[in-house]
Amino acid sequence: MANETSSPVTVLTEDESWSLLSSMTLGRLAISVRGQPDIFPVNFVVQRHTIVIRTAEGTKLAAAMTNGQVAFEADDHNAEQAWSVVVKGRAKVLMYADEIAEAERAQVLPWTATTKRRFLRITPTEITGRRFRFGGEPDEPVDFA
Repeated sequence: MANETSSPVTVLTEDESWSLLSSMTLGRLAISVRGQPDIFPVNFVVQRHTIVIRTAEGTKLAAAMTNGQVAFEADDHNAEQAWSVVVKGRAKVLMYADEIAEAERAQVLPWTATTKRRFLRITPTEITGRRFRFGGEPDEPVDFA
C-alpha cells in the first residue's frame, strides 16, 4: 500500500493499482460510440498487465473496432476508505486463435446467461490509482483581511 499520510487522498503505485484491479471482476469501459462518450459495465480479468473483457457482438465491440482508444475504471470501498484505478489505453478485438485461447485461459466468465464469444484486450498507455480515506470536510481557516 502507498505511504499513508494525513492526506485524505493517496496516489497508488502502478503495482498497487494492478493488484487492486486483479482483486475485482466488475469494472466500467468508457468508449466513444458514434462520436459520443458512453460507459458500459463489464466483467473482466487482469492478464499480464492488460484488461481482458468478454463480450457479445454489439455496441462495445463495434466501437472498439472503429475507435480503439478507451478508458477503463474499477473501484471498491468499505466503511472507512475507497480506491479507484483508471486505465487508459487501446482496446483490441481478439481475432486470432492463439489470442482467443490465451484470453479464454484468463477465465473471464459471463455474469448473465447470454452468449459472449468475443474478447477485447485493453493494453494500457497509462494507469493511475487513488485511495480515498473517508471523513468530514476540514475546517477552513478564517480570513480576516
